[in-house]
Amino acid sequence: RKILYECTRISLISRMEIGIKNITKTLVTEDLTAKHLSTGGSAAVLATPFMISLMEQTALKAVVPYLSENESTVGTHVDVYHRKAAPVGQTVTTTAELIAIDRRKLTFKVTTMMGDVLIGEGTHDRFIIDKSTFGKK
Repeated sequence: RKILYECTRISLISRMEIGIKNITKTLVTEDLTAKHLSTGGSAAVLATPFMISLMEQTALKAVVPYLSENESTVGTHVDVYHRKAAPVGQTVTTTAELIAIDRRKLTFKVTTMMGDVLIGEGTHDRFIIDKSTFGKK
């Protein structure tokens, strides 16, 4: 059974290609602001943790079609710069592009834009996991 799983996993992963991309658009609302967090921020702009969350979600959705039913991915590393503020009421566009595959490790280039203004950029790593065994060791 494990051998069959490995073969299935390898064949699905092998369909992944560098350049797979996903793009999401998000309206910046009060609940996504620094002011909404309990970190003491008072600005009504997109908070860095929420921007990173958008980047992670966008990366995950990019590869879901290539995963088997018992697989998912988990974020393991984020290296992101938050360059500009995105105020409430603005729409941001987040892009995740797969730039490297190393066995189960997937590396994405991630960006968040507000129109043609770069809000945030960096890289994000995710690992492919078996949902039935992950976290049970």
